Amino acid sequence: MVKRILVALSGTPYTPVAVQCAVDLAQRHEAAVTGVTVMDLAHLTDVGPIPIGGGAAAHSLEEHRLTITRQRVEAEITNFEHACANAGIDYGVDREDGDPFELLTQLWRYHDVTIIGLRGLFEYGLVHQPDDVIIRVIHHGVRPIIAVAREHRTIRRVLMAYNGSHESAMAMKRFAQAHLWPDLTVKVACFGFEDAKAVPLLADAARYLRAHGYDPECESLPGYPKEGLLKHSKQWHADMVVMGSTSRSRIMKLVLGDTALEALIHAEVPLFLSQ
Repeated sequence: MVKRILVALSGTPYTPVAVQCAVDLAQRHEAAVTGVTVMDLAHLTDVGPIPIGGGAAAHSLEEHRLTITRQRVEAEITNFEHACANAGIDYGVDREDGDPFELLTQLWRYHDVTIIGLRGLFEYGLVHQPDDVIIRVIHHGVRPIIAVAREHRTIRRVLMAYNGSHESAMAMKRFAQAHLWPDLTVKVACFGFEDAKAVPLLADAARYLRAHGYDPECESLPGYPKEGLLKHSKQWHADMVVMGSTSRSRIMKLVLGDTALEALIHAEVPLFLSQ
């Protein structure tokens, strides 16, 4: 059941799609939406080393950055409020100053799902590592996440990446239990397993999903999911990919495994991410 939705008003080209997704889900589930904007003042006012005599120029640059950012924030809020009011849904706005990751974690505690852009979060033109941003958000405990693509899609066909791991099972279960969209065509795919392992694995997943009202198609595919998942999602015309995350030791893979990281960087369809 989804009753409280958190959406990041991020100042990127993905924001209108995130808002539309939030509004659509809120209408469908009679849910309330919270739009959150975060101004990271420490980041905005960091203009780098200041040469002797350059204090006035540095202060002027800080003020300019703050003014432009506040204008963008207010524009995002206005667009969000108009979309919610026109849809007749309950909504609120949370204006925050500080570390966006810590603040999102605090707000997540009281929301069922968080919607953000697939690449970019609270950028307002200043952040340049969008894939790392989502990794940090998930690392801070914010999940499940719907990471929307640049163009809005009506969700009818959902591809679930499943390998029997705790993480992929959790993603499958959270998606199935939420029943975000009705009348879905669902496919469960696993990659690189021998039939002796793939057949019972997919059968167990199918039984679980049938118990929650889905009639999934299942397929075992050759190769590694890192190379094959997005390719198959395109061939199958998926509107969304559901996947979990796996811990790794390297920094960029601290929270997400190879496959999820590849999807974040290159996906052209929304992702449902959990752990």
